[in-house]
Amino acid sequence: MRAVTLHPDHSITVSEHPDPRPGAGEILVQVRAAGLNGADMAQRQGRYPAPPGFPPDIPGLEFSGEVLECGPGAARFGPGDRVCAITGGGAQAELVTIHERLVMPVPGQLAWVAAGGAPEAYSTAYDALCGQAGLQAGERVLIHGAAGGVGTAAVQLAAAFRAEVHATVRNPDHRDAVAKLGATVHAPDDFSAHGPFDVILELVGAPNLPADVASLAPWGRIVVIGIGAGAEATLNLGVLMYRRGRILASTLRARPLEEKALLARALERSVMPLLGDGVLTVPVAATYPLDRVADAYDRFSAGGKLGKVVLLPAGDQPR
Repeated sequence: MRAVTLHPDHSITVSEHPDPRPGAGEILVQVRAAGLNGADMAQRQGRYPAPPGFPPDIPGLEFSGEVLECGPGAARFGPGDRVCAITGGGAQAELVTIHERLVMPVPGQLAWVAAGGAPEAYSTAYDALCGQAGLQAGERVLIHGAAGGVGTAAVQLAAAFRAEVHATVRNPDHRDAVAKLGATVHAPDDFSAHGPFDVILELVGAPNLPADVASLAPWGRIVVIGIGAGAEATLNLGVLMYRRGRILASTLRARPLEEKALLARALERSVMPLLGDGVLTVPVAATYPLDRVADAYDRFSAGGKLGKVVLLPAGDQPR
């Protein structure tokens, strides 16, 4: 098979690799679309290696595609089924194997590109808002960095769950588009004037933390899932104590199979039907064929995008 390949000098190419074979409980999938994520950029630079058991040189944390073959004991899906999933790596390739418990069926109305860009963004957003923060209808939620893949997913999920949604977006050109997803949008340096907030989803990093804490409502929760702007902050713990606030943090990639499987079942019940019905969408900034993977990575790294960058290993196929 052909797959995106990372090299020690941080270059990136498309190379031939042996076709993977499904093991016990696994399925083999022909990849139709694979979304890019910040973890892929970090892995390319040698800062975020793949977990044990996943290809060290083939990136990719999410995909959509068709089942080709089922391994021993795998019975949830059959050849030809449309599926999508998050994985620890290896998705930016023509073929990928994955345990069937991590896989979700793709609704018939959902195009390959959207299905390939949805799993990581919506899994991360759902886990942060619902699993970590316990967001409730009517609460006020603030989402930092809301123009990216996870940010646009989080805005839509919070709105669908009947929260009052606020968001920060750095690029003025994208603020109207994010507002149409269901948020009141603010400039990044202006959000504290619009608090207090019951839940703050921190996708930017440490520089926001002092103002995040100061903007919490009583019993408010901050969930840190992005540190691109920095990982160290100085906090006034007295303010956090006064607010009776909580700071939570999470990643998905290195979680064990059981935790990821439980999250997949939650998305299968609560998120995939909304994507299929069009209540939730996957904004896509750009798509690229596999051979233009370097351009895709450059587009992602350049920033200033709205939504996902998605690779198409099987060519541009809308369904």
